[in-house]
Amino acid sequence: MRRCLLSVLILVAASSGGEASCVDPSTLVRSTVNITREFGETERRAEPGVLGIRGTAWFLSPRLIVTAAHVAEAMHLSARDWKEIEIRERESKVSIPARVLRLAGSHAEKIAVLELQTSFPSGATLPIRTEPLVPEEFVVSLAYPKSHLRLAQGRFVRYGVEERFAGAALLEMHDGNDRLVLDHGASGAPVLDCKGRVVAVVSTLITQTISLPTGAVRVSTAWQTPNVVSMPADVLKDFFSSE
Repeated sequence: MRRCLLSVLILVAASSGGEASCVDPSTLVRSTVNITREFGETERRAEPGVLGIRGTAWFLSPRLIVTAAHVAEAMHLSARDWKEIEIRERESKVSIPARVLRLAGSHAEKIAVLELQTSFPSGATLPIRTEPLVPEEFVVSLAYPKSHLRLAQGRFVRYGVEERFAGAALLEMHDGNDRLVLDHGASGAPVLDCKGRVVAVVSTLITQTISLPTGAVRVSTAWQTPNVVSMPADVLKDFFSSE
């Protein structure tokens, strides 16, 4: 079942020796941020019980950040009006007005490029890779599920061909045995290759719910199968040249 990775307020890795020469994602933490938009009274009346929305974003330039389009939509961001969002990179945070500059992609799930009214002082930009991924290629990700910075690693499995995954890059990602590492709040997180270039943007986690005597439990897919749906980043090539 396809599940949204928004956070509402109220890796089997490749076994090649090439991993050792890959970029350490912990050195790129300034590139990725937790974004939050708290709703005003009118918006809360329209969606009772929802105080706001959280997601993950990363820097394309000092004033452009990238996230999943469904994050921007859930935050009620628009191309016309500036709306204040909180941007947090670990302990550093600031509120900056933002608006949607462009939605990129030709499939149902798209990537949102957000324009900030002012630059985020400590943000570090990431380069884009336009070449396609290769099956079993090692990838890493930084994300803010539940507003906490997490690192994940894994592999690219394949590009989606079935209708519900059309145009997506299907990944198997984990943090040790935790296959739910890119859970609620990780939407919009960058997926990086060994050179630290963005190859995809996290869209959703593939899970299922099983019934146990103690209650319903949400679980990931089986090992050796994809558990993360992402959107290829080559649609952003007009914004940023690959390196």
